[in-house]
Amino acid sequence: MTTRSGTAPPDPAAAQAHEVMAVLNGLLPATRPVGLHEPRFTGREWAYLKDCLDTGWVSSVGAYVDRFERMLAERCGVARAVAVVNGTAGLHIALLLAGVTPGDEVLVPALTFVATANAVAHCGAVPHFVDSESRTLGVDPEGLERHLQQVAVAGPDGPVNRDTGRRIAALMPVHVFGHPVAMDSLNALAARWRLAVIEDATEALGSRYHDRPAGSLAGLAVLSFNGNKIITTGGGGAILTDDPALADLARHLTTTAKRPHPWLFEHDRVGYNYRLPNLNAAVGCAQLEQLDGILTAKRRLAGLYQEALSGRAGLAAVTEPPGCHSNYWLNAVLVSDRTARDALLAAGHAEGLLLRPAWRLLSTLPMYQACPKAPLPVAESLEARLVCLPSGPALAT
Repeated sequence: MTTRSGTAPPDPAAAQAHEVMAVLNGLLPATRPVGLHEPRFTGREWAYLKDCLDTGWVSSVGAYVDRFERMLAERCGVARAVAVVNGTAGLHIALLLAGVTPGDEVLVPALTFVATANAVAHCGAVPHFVDSESRTLGVDPEGLERHLQQVAVAGPDGPVNRDTGRRIAALMPVHVFGHPVAMDSLNALAARWRLAVIEDATEALGSRYHDRPAGSLAGLAVLSFNGNKIITTGGGGAILTDDPALADLARHLTTTAKRPHPWLFEHDRVGYNYRLPNLNAAVGCAQLEQLDGILTAKRRLAGLYQEALSGRAGLAAVTEPPGCHSNYWLNAVLVSDRTARDALLAAGHAEGLLLRPAWRLLSTLPMYQACPKAPLPVAESLEARLVCLPSGPALAT
């Protein structure tokens, strides 16, 4: 189709991408590429690493591991933290601690990173995918309640999926991009349905839900310190709990289930070599010392994006839910449809801005296509329209 002048009408998706790129180019550094979330090391990382090397304490035992765990527990308002090699390992152990057994089902959002579902599979259990809500990007409590009423019946050890005959053992909500999910409603739902709750806070260190820290909102929670997270240990994660018995068991399971003894190698169950090395914990201690400054910078960047992109047709910045304080791990925008999303992604990469879409819905991945799922209209819409913007803390300093 052409206009009377003989020229093609402007492509709305391309026009919007051009408009957004003009804004981003005005906000972000001229030096390219600009990564999605680059780590920042401006504290005592070098000094703490040198101390590990000088003293020889480089593996999974050392003062920095203990210190890192204490700092995390204090920061997240819980009694205990157990440091592990990555967030996926933390989720795996947390599920085991919650009583998830092979053949169980675990309710997880379809819109999340694959590690959430993989941890369920590592237990021999089955992910059961549920929908999101637009306000938080996380699990929709009302939609989940309706779904359970349709598919679940009471069983001796909790609800049973009437279609599969499997026990539905747990719920694992995720604070997507660091925005707190509706934990009060989800915890209440879980209590009614006799579900264990594991809080996947892997993206949410420093976020607060009604003035309560992410990581303190369920009996078990998990953090991640991958290289692209709010703080990093290179790789790493942590299990958080107020239950000392669960913390002790987590430490035991993640240390190959070795019983304490001066020299004997006694193991009393199948364990996992999941403990965080002292080298990584040393970096984590230095990073945690800078967390307040990192959070301030990231919220400043979020404010800049929101101000610059406000009032534009077919475009909306993702903002923190009411009553919550988000770490804005990833800044994101919602565009009108998948065509607009793909146009913006292509334009960004062409100019060295490494924009990213949301994850492909886990229910569509080949290894999970046969898993049970609720209707997913909101998650499908979000997946088609979300674009993540460069979000490293250095971009706002």
